[in-house]
Amino acid sequence: MLMARTAVLLLVGLLLPHLAAAHVLDVDVSKLSRTDIISTYLKLGYTHILPLGLDHILFVLSLYFLEPRLRAVLWQATAFTVAHSITLGMAMYGLISPPASIVEPVIALSILFVAIENIVADRLNPWRVAIVFGFGLIHGMGFASVLTGLGLPRAMFVESLISFNVGVELGQVTVILLAWLLVGRWFADKPWYKQRVVIPVSVLIGLVAAYWTVERVFFA
Repeated sequence: MLMARTAVLLLVGLLLPHLAAAHVLDVDVSKLSRTDIISTYLKLGYTHILPLGLDHILFVLSLYFLEPRLRAVLWQATAFTVAHSITLGMAMYGLISPPASIVEPVIALSILFVAIENIVADRLNPWRVAIVFGFGLIHGMGFASVLTGLGLPRAMFVESLISFNVGVELGQVTVILLAWLLVGRWFADKPWYKQRVVIPVSVLIGLVAAYWTVERVFFA
């Protein structure tokens, strides 16, 4: 039952019909109004998480499941948001230009690290927020590679960048809300939550992340 709920959680995110668009700009943004440009990049940011960003989805879920209470989730989510906003902005302004051949494997490793910690840790460690911040810096570079491929309109560079980032945040919030509705709300206070939810889910996430790591290092 618990694993079924978790599977449903992933499927719901992956099948959101009104947001299931690919990362392709099929319009000439120079001909769009200010409002339409903001809306376009907001949706692009959202769809980079849901439904297209399975690696980011698994990372956010890994952050959530060990300690699903609001305060712990907010601390981690805030650290992740601040960090990836920094590197996303720096990359889009040309201040940093990390190669995807490094960024993508490290993103996979970040998921694997958090999944393993969820398995071995009895509770949320105080230094987890700092670790999440560091990984957020890497994920921001991953977001930047997507946004660089899409391009930003010169006349609305800042607005488009902010809109994309806000869309990413809304996607992450959606993942957390779905996790709470399908799992956390019902089982977070159960004495068997760690053994029957956190560990099995983290093992699955860790296996996927390990596969991605090997694939991105040796076969990309």
